[in-house]
Amino acid sequence: MRLMIQSLLAERFKLAIHHETQQVPVFALVLAKPGKTGPKLLPHPAGDTSCSNAPPAVPSPGSAPARTVAGGFPVTCGGLAGVPPSTPGRFALGYRNVAMALIANQMTKFGQLDRPLIDQTGLTGNFDFLMEFTPELPPCATPPDLDTSGPTFLEALREQVGLKLIPQKGPVDVIIVDHMEHSSEN
Repeated sequence: MRLMIQSLLAERFKLAIHHETQQVPVFALVLAKPGKTGPKLLPHPAGDTSCSNAPPAVPSPGSAPARTVAGGFPVTCGGLAGVPPSTPGRFALGYRNVAMALIANQMTKFGQLDRPLIDQTGLTGNFDFLMEFTPELPPCATPPDLDTSGPTFLEALREQVGLKLIPQKGPVDVIIVDHMEHSSEN
């Protein structure tokens, strides 16, 4: 799909781009305590046959779908999933059987961070990840049922998964637009 869109943009707008690595402000994702993860960041068990990328089965009438497995981790594997929070009014999400690189890549979005993340945890293999926090929202966007007593994103990152963010400069792949024209007629 991305290749089709790139081709369409190149044809329609005469779009020409190139990639360049630049040193920009980033967050380094590191272990809060050397050699130790938090209670909600666990190596995915080797030989786990319960892991599936398929969505959970449709429940029988009158019952709720199974959204989590033991430990509160999502049923599905391989990507980000919302899970029921332990306290109403909080945001809870998790991963099952994913690499730290994927978690770091997506953390910028769900953590509402203003810069990219670079995984510097040194963790290899696949992990199960679970985090629950109260998002920091502007007063005009705060729902009335938001649990403001919950941990912030950064507090939950440290306490629940044993990670922290360190601001620094780092290499990031940037797309540079070399040329673009007004769209051609249909």
